[in-house]
Amino acid sequence: MVKIISVRQTPEYKDIAIQYLQKSWPDIYPKMYEDCITHSINAEQFLPQWYLLEKEYQIIGCAGLITNDFISRGDLYPWVCAIFIEENHRGNNYISLLLNKAKQDTREGGFKYLNLCTDHIGLYEKYGFQYIAQGVSSLGRGI
Repeated sequence: MVKIISVRQTPEYKDIAIQYLQKSWPDIYPKMYEDCITHSINAEQFLPQWYLLEKEYQIIGCAGLITNDFISRGDLYPWVCAIFIEENHRGNNYISLLLNKAKQDTREGGFKYLNLCTDHIGLYEKYGFQYIAQGVSSLGRGI
């Protein structure tokens, strides 16, 4: 069985989430995830949200829902970010679980659109995302 864990709703997963995101995205300054996830738990605002994907008591993926994904387009938010599925679990459409959760929470938070910054052209279009523009990213990705 695969389930999505909201770190905000299940704060006992905070340290697991921090370690997992730091491991999954080693090019990102580690303190960034620690700070953002820690402060998301008691945040007064709807954002940020962080998710873990668990299968048979093992974390196999993650994602976040944030206000800005290192991109110049501050007029666009929220952003789904840090989407990751363990390589040996790819090809099972698990990414759709994380994306659907982010989309659902986006609507519940009162937002009309969900944005994504990526250089994986063709992948996210399968899940309803559309290319809208090129933005300036500190990580070298387009939106």
